[in-house]
This record gives sequence, C-alpha cells and structure tokens, in this order.
Amino acid sequence: MSEIVDAINRMHRRVGTRQVETGEAHTVLLRRTYDAEIADVWDAVTSPERIARWFMPVSGELKVGGRYQLEGNAGGEILECVEPERLRVSWLYGPDPGFSEVEVRLTGEDGERTVLELEHVAVVPDDFWDQFGPGAVGVGWDLGLYGLALHLAGGGLDKEEAATWHTTPEGSAFITGSGEGWGEAYAASGADQETAARTAAATIAFYTGTETGGTGA
Repeated sequence: MSEIVDAINRMHRRVGTRQVETGEAHTVLLRRTYDAEIADVWDAVTSPERIARWFMPVSGELKVGGRYQLEGNAGGEILECVEPERLRVSWLYGPDPGFSEVEVRLTGEDGERTVLELEHVAVVPDDFWDQFGPGAVGVGWDLGLYGLALHLAGGGLDKEEAATWHTTPEGSAFITGSGEGWGEAYAASGADQETAARTAAATIAFYTGTETGGTGA
C-alpha cells in the first residue's frame, strides 16, 4: 500500500471558481511531478496510441479545431495546442453538458522531470455540486494521472484489470485517499468541514461502487 499512499501524497489539489460566459464555474486543479522528460510526457498525453494505454481509446480529428471522442466518456473540440507546453479542449459529457473545459500544462525540470498541471473548469448544476463537490471529477482525474504515472514508468493495467481495479484493496485505498484529499482541498477553498466531509464520503461511495448514481466525470 506504500505505493498508493505515495501516489496520493504526490498530487497537489486545489479547488476554486472562475467566471465564464455562461456564469460561475467551479475549478479543480491537479499538479504532480513525473520522472520523465517533457517530450515523453507530451507524447503520452497527445498520442492516440499512448492515450489508449493509460486512459481510454480516443478517436477523431486530433488537431486544433478538430473534434475528439473518448470511448464511452467525454468528447469535444481541441481548442489550443502549443507543443510541448499546453493543450486545451472542451470536455462535453451527456445530453446537456454546458460549459466544461480541460487544460493540461507541462513544465520541464532539469531536463529529466516534468511538472504536469491539469485544470478542469465547468459550470456544474448546484444539486450535483452539493452532493459530490469537487471529488466528482477530481477522483477521476487522480485515477487518470496515476495511470499516466504507471505508463511513464513502463507499467500499467490492461483493460480487464482497469475495469475492476476499484474493487481491489489497492483501488479502494486509492479512491478513499483521493476522495479525502479532495475533501481537504474543498475545505481549504472555504467550504465548511461538514460539507467537505459529506461530499467526499458521497464521492468515495460512488467510485467504490457502494452507492448508485453518476458523476459524469
């Protein structure tokens, strides 16, 4: 379990708000450092073949102005791509997704390490936010960026293992630690402790399969 604890602690999480054209959006920001050169990390987050190995299959016209679709998940438009530093896309899920964008920013360190920041900005229905808080998308991104870490280190889970990983002791421990981390980040943003704890518990229950519902993450 030490690897899981280390993965949880490596991630910096921040919760905030931002004004967008359609109103006030919630923001979640994740930051972690990978022991890989920036060119390798950039290739891992932009190459369809490699994205499928650590995240999920992606199709579409993968260039600025083109549209992409993740298998069984979000799709949208590629809004900005500045190699090897920044990728910004719309992130649309469900029949009426509203405003939602994801931006990935990379910064090289000493030629051997890379700092990755992922920021998800979305206008979220009040009842959904009140139930799950930032962990609804935050836990999903924690899982994805952990998968990226395994991939960059030469490992990872196959499709069948990934589908059931949340039911394993390691998967449950990771989700619990991630959910609690997002509860702490939510409280640090100004939410009261009771709300932060309640939404974290609801998110953990959803991701571990102990509660029905949907996050749209």
